[in-house]
Amino acid sequence: MTVLLDPPLWPRHGRVWGHLVSDTSLDELHALAAAAGVPRRGFDRDHYDVPAEAYPELLRCGAVLVDSRELVRRLRASGLRVPARDRRPPVR
Repeated sequence: MTVLLDPPLWPRHGRVWGHLVSDTSLDELHALAAAAGVPRRGFDRDHYDVPAEAYPELLRCGAVLVDSRELVRRLRASGLRVPARDRRPPVR
């Protein structure tokens, strides 16, 4: 059971963001995010978007820093990955 964090590489809203995922369960992911003070609104179906300034607390709470490829590989292997086709809003 591991919660993984990739390097913050994505600029948006004047900050740089990374991703927080679990390779085991969403319950584990939500628990660690809550313990680190990450708001639930940062959750996007299979991951949290987290700003670089949250990294020290996430690491203190037990998240493991991995590169982006490793994060995606382990998320897919866990079965928790939501494919891009399922992320799009329904056509009305």
